[in-house]
Parts: sequence; C-alpha cells; structure tokens
Amino acid sequence: MDLSICLVSTELFAWGSYGGIGRCTRTIGEELVKRGVNVSVVVPQGSGQRPVEDLCGMTVYGFPLHHYPFTAPLYRGRAADVYHSQGLSWGSEISLGAVPGGSHVLTFQNPRSKEEWSEVYKYYPLRRRLYNLIHWNRLMEAAKKMNATFCQARYIIPKVMELYGLDSESGFLPNPVHVPPTLPKKSPTPTVCFMGRFDGEKRPELFFHLAERFPNVRFVAAGKAHDESRDTELRSKYGGIANLEMPGFLDGPEKGVLLDRSWVVVNTSVSECLPVSFLEAAAHGCAILSFHDPDGFSSRFGYHAVRGDLDDGLRLLLKEDLWRERGRAGFTYVSEVHETGRVIDQHLSVYEGLLEEPR
Repeated sequence: MDLSICLVSTELFAWGSYGGIGRCTRTIGEELVKRGVNVSVVVPQGSGQRPVEDLCGMTVYGFPLHHYPFTAPLYRGRAADVYHSQGLSWGSEISLGAVPGGSHVLTFQNPRSKEEWSEVYKYYPLRRRLYNLIHWNRLMEAAKKMNATFCQARYIIPKVMELYGLDSESGFLPNPVHVPPTLPKKSPTPTVCFMGRFDGEKRPELFFHLAERFPNVRFVAAGKAHDESRDTELRSKYGGIANLEMPGFLDGPEKGVLLDRSWVVVNTSVSECLPVSFLEAAAHGCAILSFHDPDGFSSRFGYHAVRGDLDDGLRLLLKEDLWRERGRAGFTYVSEVHETGRVIDQHLSVYEGLLEEPR
C-alpha cells in the first residue's frame, strides 16, 4: 500500500516503557506495517534506545526528553501522508508547526481537565506540572488545528468538545486489542490479577490489601514500578502475603496465559479513561473490577466500585460465577468493537478520507 504514516506518541511499549498509550501506538504501527503501510514513529527515547531503530518494520526516531523543543526536523524529515498523534502532546504541537501543510489527526487517549490533573499531580514530578502550566493553552490550540480528531472512548466525546473548545464533534476511533478466536479455559482456582505499573497513581497497594482480605483467592500482581526503589519497597512490604504472587512485568505469551487463567482483573488507578488493560481483560473473558466505568465497561462487564467497595464487588463477582457471565459479555463486545483487524480497517479509512480531502 502506497501510504506513509508518522505516529506521534509519548511512548512505544519498548525499551523499558510499558504504558497503555505505548501499547496502542505499537499495535497500530505493527498492524499497519502488515498492511504494507510505511510507518515511522517519533517518540522520547527509552532505556538503551538509539536515535534510529527498526522495530517490527517500523522506523522509530527517538530523542532525549530534554530535546523535545528541537524535534521539528524529525517530523519534517518524514514526509508522511498523515501524522497521527496518539494522545495530545508536545509532539502534536511540534508536528503541526513543522509540517503545516500535512494531514494531522489526533486520537484523544486520556484527556484531563485542570481539576482532574490536580488529583494526580502528587504522583508526578514538578516538571510535569510546569509543562502543563506552560503548554495548556498551546495544546488547546493544537487540538483545534487538527484536520480530524477522534476519541478512543465514546463517553469522552462531549468532554473534549468542551475542554478544548472544538467546533465539530470528534469521531469514535477505538483502540485495538488482539482477541483470541475462542474464550479460554479458566483456572479451577479463583484467580484475580492486576496488570500494570506499580507507580503511585496506579495504587497497587489497594490490590495487595484486597489479597489479604481474601485468603482463599489467588492474587497475581503482574507489573513493576518505574522507580526501582519504590518497586523494591513494595515487594519487601507485601511479598509475604501467602496468596499473592508478584512475577514482575509480563508481556507476550506469559501475559496471555495469566489472562487466560484469571477470573477477574482489578484496576485501582486514581484516574483512567478506557485503559488497554480493560480491553485485554475482556478479550480473555475476564470480568473487570474498577473504580472507573468508561463507556459502561465495569458496570456491564464486571463491577463498578463507585463507592470504593472493592470487597463487595469481588464477592458479588465470585458468587455463583457472575464473573464468567460478565466476562463473556465483555469478550463479545471487544470482538465486535475493538478487535485489531476491525480497528485497523477504521484507521485506514480515516487516513484515506483525509488524503481525499481538497487541500
């Protein structure tokens, strides 16, 4: 396919970076490559990442975080047909300025208001607060300049309209997830898992305490903290819980096996949009237990702990195998809406539509 796409992101799920936006960026890029698309990615460098790398057919251009203001040449040099931002970032703003005549599209991943940012600031370094203070208005203008905007969850469409003062409604462009052809065979032992970073805003401690209160259930916390000292501290403090396993960060077949066997996936984050972990849980027939209910995911496919009642939610899901019924419903939904092939078809349709518009 004679099409060139430049993905603009803050992470890529490689070289020590393992966030949800990075997972989506990598999946989209890899799948576009399989369709014959020329894919480049511009992203801050991870651990051991060289300035130019080949990753699964994608050409990845990395830069040190402090070089962000000087990255315009990376975008100009791509001569891409479309520049697609996975989340609104400084890179979105720079790519717009670097290639003003290009086709620019934005998928809002986790838009936050100033009030919502105030809830998570205590988990972020000072540089992130300064970044938001300096760039807030500029990012709002960048969103308005996009040729097209989309949301990865339906419920945030009116939110981004108001938050960024958009003139036209954003479309729905879901994030992809690989869905197995059939539901997996679950473990005979009640198994509950946590998949993600052990960073402060994810509050894995709530999951560890939940394990203490359900000694007859197997709990698996698959992840690690970016900060090695925090990771070591958590493992030292909670590693003695008899029914809690902490295998570290899992990906690929190991992650698939854990999700295949798990009954429930727990999310304890301070703030979420529609996280990739929800999609992955549903794709493997797991029920979801969370404080958040994006697009009705938790209430339809698990339990929405709106009052913070994780214990009540877990008891309900385990009672009479309600987790299985809701996990199956989630599997059906993601098969119809988020399955990778369907989502990539939608992305290609967006790109082709942009290129057909008069310039």
